[in-house]
Amino acid sequence: MLFNAVEDSFYQMLVLINIAIIIATIAGMEAISWAMHKYLFHGPLWFIHKTHHGHGKGWFELNDLFSILFAGIALWLMWLGHLSLDHRFWLGTGISIYGIIYFIFHDWFIHNRFKAFRSNNRYLLAIRRAHKIHHKSMKKWPSEEFGLLVVGRKWFRGS
Repeated sequence: MLFNAVEDSFYQMLVLINIAIIIATIAGMEAISWAMHKYLFHGPLWFIHKTHHGHGKGWFELNDLFSILFAGIALWLMWLGHLSLDHRFWLGTGISIYGIIYFIFHDWFIHNRFKAFRSNNRYLLAIRRAHKIHHKSMKKWPSEEFGLLVVGRKWFRGS
């Protein structure tokens, strides 16, 4: 009986650790995405990212390669950890969840790729406003607001 209680506690702790890994990975992806967007996408990888700042005619942008890269990394980590469900699996899961959040917020809500997501939510409108300002320039610089989920307070004014 005592063994079962210890075993149950162990599995409960393991579940909490895995949830913490997922949440930390999502937060980390926001920070990593911000830094990559500012220093790489608006730096040496601008030749790819500029397709996102322009007005393309197709549904696919060359910039979408970055999403494919992150998806590949997430799947690779999940594959490495799938047998034992170790930390690599949960890191890949966190990256995948961030990718889903990115798709919903960025492609669906901000850029209206599917024209079906409308909201008057103050937070969502601030994110949209900041992103629209980011896209105001069709050049590498000047640019501001490189994050997806975290934006400056000034974008909440007037909401």
